[in-house]
Amino acid sequence: MVRIPVTGIGVIAPGAIGLDAFRRLLAEGRSAVADVERFDTTGLSAHKAALVNGFSPRDFIAPMKMRRMNALSRLGLAAAKLAIDDAGAAPGQNTGVAIGTAFGPVQTSVEYMQDYVEKGAALAPPQLFAESVANAPGSHIAIEWNLRGFNLTTTQRESSVLAAAMYASSQLLKGTVDAALIGGVEEANEMLFSVLDRLGALAHANGAVLDEAARPFDRRRNGLVLGEGGCVLVAGNGGTRKPYAWLSGFGVARDTTASISDWGSDPSSVAAAMRAAIDDAELTPDDIDAVYASANGSRRGDDVEARAIELLFGARMPAVVATKGIFGEYAAGGALQLASAIVAIDEQRLHASVGSDESDLAVNRSVRGAELRHVLVNAISAGGGIVCAVVSREAA
Repeated sequence: MVRIPVTGIGVIAPGAIGLDAFRRLLAEGRSAVADVERFDTTGLSAHKAALVNGFSPRDFIAPMKMRRMNALSRLGLAAAKLAIDDAGAAPGQNTGVAIGTAFGPVQTSVEYMQDYVEKGAALAPPQLFAESVANAPGSHIAIEWNLRGFNLTTTQRESSVLAAAMYASSQLLKGTVDAALIGGVEEANEMLFSVLDRLGALAHANGAVLDEAARPFDRRRNGLVLGEGGCVLVAGNGGTRKPYAWLSGFGVARDTTASISDWGSDPSSVAAAMRAAIDDAELTPDDIDAVYASANGSRRGDDVEARAIELLFGARMPAVVATKGIFGEYAAGGALQLASAIVAIDEQRLHASVGSDESDLAVNRSVRGAELRHVLVNAISAGGGIVCAVVSREAA
């Protein structure tokens, strides 16, 4: 695959507003997971999440426009503005938008249905209905900059962002657009949090033995931590600055042993997607210097990925980094994971796998300098979807 430059990064993340703050968060190797204060978690097993604090949408969006946007759209538009400013040039009309989100604007849907039930269809606010669709953030981004290229929103759970990035890259290679804004958005709200908790998906404390935390690949893990935020990349000919890194390959597969709501048990499917991404980048497994893993603290998901990494790389194991212990899981987590890999290449520095203190897999546990030419990024979804990408330091 011809490599695609990434020239801008915009981040609205738990513990970090803006790229500089995001770099510091990663460099410090600390988690942004904290007690939930936004809504009441009494009666639930989980009480922590990775939430965005200190974000003022008015710093990025005009008041009249902001009134027409839900929280998810505000996160997406703000991240896009930061990415465009970082790239150094406004996008041309022939720019596409590809956004990933696992669940979309759940809170807006809840509010609309409450009004619909209480007031009737005639009095339910039509603007809430328009904002209840998953592609609302991508639409606002395109409207804001008058972008006329493709506008795609993918919803494939944990692999939503890499699926969006793969589509955008294919269109850039075909020449249908000059540039693309690629990213992910997710919001944490009471409805989503409580449903995931009732399903047993969220990390939780175990008496005095284990506190509540995200523990990717850790033997003690018992669930993921919900995260939120927005992250957008400028790819293609959309910036004037030197590229941070290059998107150089993608691979996709499906684990047919997975149920509709859980991870599967077939490491060969995950290994096949990783190898396909490496082949697409015209590389070999020996060329991969690090794997930025999909691991999020789930029992089955982390297990199948760990076995797949061992299956593919064997004795020649690259450094493995699991970033979701820092900023949680879902679409923003996937975008932030990809951004972390790009920052790693730009800084030539590996990040710490926060929460992975007791692991059978040799994960990287501390921030350290490293020669990084090519980094593999994994996204493995509950439900069996798998998308992998290779990010490279050079254009060729």
